[in-house]
Amino acid sequence: MKKKRIPVWAAERGDDLAAHYAIRHRVFVLEQGVLTLTDVDEHDDNPDVVHALAARKDECAGAVRLYPVNTSGRWKGDRLAVLQRHRTIVGAHLVRFATATAAARGGFEMEASVQLANVNFFQRLGWTCDGEQTISFGIPHQPMLFDLTTAPPLDWPGRPDGLSVEWLSRDQQTPLCPTG
Repeated sequence: MKKKRIPVWAAERGDDLAAHYAIRHRVFVLEQGVLTLTDVDEHDDNPDVVHALAARKDECAGAVRLYPVNTSGRWKGDRLAVLQRHRTIVGAHLVRFATATAAARGGFEMEASVQLANVNFFQRLGWTCDGEQTISFGIPHQPMLFDLTTAPPLDWPGRPDGLSVEWLSRDQQTPLCPTG
């Protein structure tokens, strides 16, 4: 029996983008403390960037950002952030959506800089190590590559009907996207 896929979609609406940024903020600023005020950078304003969002159990659960690095078909995936209670379920769906999206947009290869604790996870998804470890935001990372010619088709369930997006509360227990 085939497992049901988690809904993942490109966050293009204002409320979806707000939820995307809120998840990243919760993970990278509030939880991990790798950035002090925000994780938003110059890439977020680029029109070629895809901000993806995933939902599970009627709430937004994770986010990832991807964008073309050059015109030769190389893409980068970064800012993979999954709320703690959804990490064992949602992360793989976001990574597969990112690779499928980059491949569908003409990409041949995707790069990522992966925290060492997540290298085995990425390897199980078909990624390979590419070079020596680096330090990013004070945390050891492993450069990794994915051959986009092996990416799955881009046929993910999209934004769920009736999903109501709410702003991030500083209260860590408040859902980001409860249904109304």
